[in-house]
Amino acid sequence: MPFLISFLAGCSTLIGYLFIFLNGHKNYVLTGSLSFASGVMFYVSLFDLIPEGIKLISKNYFILFSFGLTLFFLSFGIILSYYLDKFIPDNDSYLYRIGLISMIAIIIHNIPEGMATYLASSYDLKLGYILAISIALHNIPEGISISIPIYYSTSSKLKAFLYTFISGFSELIGSLIASTFISCVNFVFMGCLYSLIAGIMLYISMCTLLPASFKYNNIIFSIIIFIFGIIFIRFSIVLIK
Repeated sequence: MPFLISFLAGCSTLIGYLFIFLNGHKNYVLTGSLSFASGVMFYVSLFDLIPEGIKLISKNYFILFSFGLTLFFLSFGIILSYYLDKFIPDNDSYLYRIGLISMIAIIIHNIPEGMATYLASSYDLKLGYILAISIALHNIPEGISISIPIYYSTSSKLKAFLYTFISGFSELIGSLIASTFISCVNFVFMGCLYSLIAGIMLYISMCTLLPASFKYNNIIFSIIIFIFGIIFIRFSIVLIK
């Protein structure tokens, strides 16, 4: 059952793929999709992953050291994303680059999520269900951040589907890792990992997705949808809990 819960949570990324079928002006679809995904990622990083990282690390260390370790891995995640962005070669499509970077970042993000879902489900099935629903809700805009840029840059529904599916499937890989190395997974490891992922997602949100949404000359609309993304994930999490 823990494997199934992790797999279904990961599959929710594919709901984001369905947004490629939205009818409307291309610029508004791109602006709305990218800024919405950016808002969700921003909130999840700042108000979910970072506090959770501090909480987990502080189970083993003093709170001041926990803050320092969290800040270190947060900064490392941002720096890593910056150099990853520079490492990926430029091509003729800025959107394709965004989709590819988002896919890599979300794979890195989904693996520990799969581990957390597996561990929670193994301990308490109800807790696993709640965690999976929460993960599924923010996986949808993550799917959007991959599928929309890939589709509009390549005009290929198949490529958009495959890239999105691979990122979602990585959640199951995380649960397999957790089941294999469960004795090696501890609070400090997970806390540092969450802090690293928060840095990666903050970079993707603020330095990739949001600036990309501004390129279509709908800055006010983009900011409104960005804020809506924050409100959406905030109230979604409140309703689940």
